[in-house]
Amino acid sequence: MITFTHKGSFKKTNRFLFGVIGINYRAMLEKYGQEGVTALSLATPRDSGETANSWSYTIKDTRGGVEISWMNSNRVDGVPIAIILQYGHVTRNGGYVQGIDYINPALQPIFDKIVNDVWKGVTTL
Repeated sequence: MITFTHKGSFKKTNRFLFGVIGINYRAMLEKYGQEGVTALSLATPRDSGETANSWSYTIKDTRGGVEISWMNSNRVDGVPIAIILQYGHVTRNGGYVQGIDYINPALQPIFDKIVNDVWKGVTTL
């Protein structure tokens, strides 16, 4: 048999948990959506500049919280150009173009800022 007894109240715990629930994560992510678009645009390898200028973001509420996604709308013959720049691709004559990891380095500082802001929000309640 396991028993649990306590004295006092859970006032501080309840205040903390309700504070975490009450943080406006959507507004926090909105702040970084455009910053991510700018970072991706600046980091995207340029030829015509069309791929660099085709970044956008969405924020949606999920069951577990809020989710931010960055997308690139530039496609040629249905092929997402941002992805083949990132991971590489085979050419029509059988050659291969090596990809350039530009997405991860561009977004990592944004992710770090999001983590810091969320942590500050949770720890200052």
